[in-house]
Amino acid sequence: MLSISAFLEGDYAQAFPSFGSERMGAPVVAFCRIDDKEIRLREPVMMPDALIVQDSTLLHQVDLLNGLDTRGYLLINTTKSYRDLGLGDYVSQFPPHHICTVAATKWALKYIGRPVPNAALLGAFAAVTHRLKLESVEAAIRQKFPGKLGADNARAAAKAYDSIRTN
Repeated sequence: MLSISAFLEGDYAQAFPSFGSERMGAPVVAFCRIDDKEIRLREPVMMPDALIVQDSTLLHQVDLLNGLDTRGYLLINTTKSYRDLGLGDYVSQFPPHHICTVAATKWALKYIGRPVPNAALLGAFAAVTHRLKLESVEAAIRQKFPGKLGADNARAAAKAYDSIRTN
């Protein structure tokens, strides 16, 4: 949905997951490139401009933050503080508002009724990075999930967006 949002804004986008021999429910890494010119690379992103962490319990189990430049953005799905996450010193290396936590699962449960934070995280990503408009994110969600499911996911994205913009 991130790549679709970028495409709707007239950008080029490329999205792909990276799977190994993982079992069902194991952590998965996915990549998305967005650019204003054609993207020819077809390899994993080693130095991301932004990192979205859907499950904060992975922060210290896998080297998630490796390659993220301190000018980049880090968005974590959690209700915990940076200190509780063990990121107190790490946060100080970034410009203000480049590291953000969002209760995406909370918004998903409220609006969708299931702990599926993807759409809410996309709304928060738009708010934190200013790379996409919320309207594009909502349109991509509705395109992917028509009807009530799409409307509910779009509401979760909008709530996450607003929760970031007001903090």
